[in-house]
Amino acid sequence: MKVNHAEFIISAVGPSQYPEDALPEIALAGRSNVGKSSLINCLISRKNLARTSSQPGKTQTLNYYKVNQDLYFVDLPGYGYAKVSKTKREQWGKFIESYLLNREPLRLVMQLVDLRHPPSKDDQAMYEWLRHMDVPVLVVATKADKIPKSKWPKHLKIVRETLGMDKGVQPLMFSSELGLGKDELWGILEQAIAYGEPDPQTEEVLTSAVTDPQPS
Repeated sequence: MKVNHAEFIISAVGPSQYPEDALPEIALAGRSNVGKSSLINCLISRKNLARTSSQPGKTQTLNYYKVNQDLYFVDLPGYGYAKVSKTKREQWGKFIESYLLNREPLRLVMQLVDLRHPPSKDDQAMYEWLRHMDVPVLVVATKADKIPKSKWPKHLKIVRETLGMDKGVQPLMFSSELGLGKDELWGILEQAIAYGEPDPQTEEVLTSAVTDPQPS
């Protein structure tokens, strides 16, 4: 996908603030500082649209970024942050769960994990929950540039086995610094949102106009 325009839309704190234009949505989930903002910036070839932060738990809302007129990236609050109270974590958990289960335009969840380390208990729980609830999920292993290329296969295997991914299912390796995995990821996202395919409603209208012409 060629990105001609990308913009921040809203930091939503509830369904009443979600966009209503029905564009497909791709959500990003992962531990704090796993690289969600950097991944968004890399995909849209912008440096600072999605702001990065070294402060865990900085993102406390659903941050919507609109790409062209084609889709939204939705940056979810990072999980696994120790400095946030248990009550706040529970509130965010219910908030995120409701979005993931009930948001009709949601097409795919990109779950980001740090390739350098085995997936955490939080990573494992999130992946298991998404699979159990039949939410489409793609595991993206970030920060590949931080480890030697020769160790990539070993670390990918650790990610796959720790998460209990099905045989033949592989994490997508990514580096925002190198642009590694960018084109492959865009290909997957385009397929998820049916990019370039006719809109079913539009196609139905056109078909009806051809097969059921108005009487003269």
